[in-house]
Amino acid sequence: MGEVKKGLLSLVAELKKIEDVDEHGLRIVLLGLDNAGKTTILTSLALEEINCITPTQGFNIKSVQSQGLKLTVWDIGGQRAIRSHWKKYLGSTDLLIYVVDSADRKRLEETGQELAELVEEDSLYGVPLLVFANKQDLLSAAPAADIASGLNLHTYRDRTWQIQACSAISGEGIQVTGSSCASK
Repeated sequence: MGEVKKGLLSLVAELKKIEDVDEHGLRIVLLGLDNAGKTTILTSLALEEINCITPTQGFNIKSVQSQGLKLTVWDIGGQRAIRSHWKKYLGSTDLLIYVVDSADRKRLEETGQELAELVEEDSLYGVPLLVFANKQDLLSAAPAADIASGLNLHTYRDRTWQIQACSAISGEGIQVTGSSCASK
């Protein structure tokens, strides 16, 4: 992971004007295919132990406080049967985080199709997009630039987007410093 890694808060600041955030904080929806690492990322953000994570069979919600900013993160399962329900959770979203398993090149086309459908949703019009190119700690991981190209991120003109190489296991590229959390 040779490029500079930023924490989530600095990425959020670049994607969304922090001064526009009210006392309720930011509502973030965390999506991606099953086994991409969404729950591990959320657990890492919450500064919790990540050694025993099971696939999400619905959704998890955690609130993370950092530097006076409240982030309410909805982690929704990515199994094929659950994906049709994603749109139910998109209302009032301030930031969409889409997680890609960088080592699973066979599913890059599938995850790209799912993301393309998501960004077409009316409730996400103009919502900033952060793509976490996860599992960069694996030797077989594709670089974030290749993931961006494979997802055709350059074609997304109606929103601010950014891709970030990361490892949910180590926390590199995602950590919010000085945070506290609460699960719901």
